[in-house]
Amino acid sequence: MADVIGFIGLGHMGRAMAGNLLKAGYRLHVYNRTPEKAAPLVAQGATLMSHPSDTAERGGIVLTMLSDDHAVESAVFGETGILERLGPGGIHLSMSTVSPATARRLAEHHSRYQTVYVAAPVFGRPEAAAAKKLWISLSGPHAAKDRVKPILGALGQGVFDFGEEPGAANVVKLAGNFLLASAIEALAEALTLAEKNGVDRMKLASMLSQTLFACPAYQTYGEAIAQERYQPAGFLMSLGLKDITLVLQTAAASAMPMPLASLLHDRFLSAVAQGGAELDWAAVASDVARSAGLSRKKDD
Repeated sequence: MADVIGFIGLGHMGRAMAGNLLKAGYRLHVYNRTPEKAAPLVAQGATLMSHPSDTAERGGIVLTMLSDDHAVESAVFGETGILERLGPGGIHLSMSTVSPATARRLAEHHSRYQTVYVAAPVFGRPEAAAAKKLWISLSGPHAAKDRVKPILGALGQGVFDFGEEPGAANVVKLAGNFLLASAIEALAEALTLAEKNGVDRMKLASMLSQTLFACPAYQTYGEAIAQERYQPAGFLMSLGLKDITLVLQTAAASAMPMPLASLLHDRFLSAVAQGGAELDWAAVASDVARSAGLSRKKDD
């Protein structure tokens, strides 16, 4: 491969994605705030760098897969950020879930340095990342998108292009996560209704996921909620709260009422306040059950 790719962010998703790039033949310069997480990738041939800026080559490509807006901005700006080091012709491929406003601000700053910001947030849990089954939404300048598409092809099963506006792909990502959170809430309420009336939760989840709602979201989360299986977390509750907060912020900036998103925000906030930040975000179902007067394992 011609490009040496910088890769910043080696959480559960990032490690799986970086591993697939190595398998595809790319050379990687990797950085993570906790260096120990890079060890499996280094064993596969990646080079561990000391600072985010060290991952960037002049005119090259740096991919970020980080937890929130602040983490992405920290990797871009400052003495150890990638912005100046990347230089003219360089591409920042941001695959994190951030606000559209942050994406637009980053794109503007990149243009001042003649670098390009491309948004490519992903849909999929760590197991999907490992299997190269991510769905990717994409927005940014056409030439830069063409350059990164082979990289995206090594990471996912499909790419959906939403044009050149830098925040567009992140609007899509937030809309998708809002729908997933809504599905979790709906499943939690439906299965709790069943339990309150003596119907087996698992049987109902199985029936629904094979018939009316035969789709990955209802199949994955229906089974997890029915079995109350919330660890290990595929997607942290704290990140779910962060994403629903971004949905509401984006809605407010767009003069778009989203009453269901407000309900979801309170549900996730309640779950985090009760100590569930490190659980899978499907664990909001426990809050639904408790509100219905049902005790749960940790309540006994």
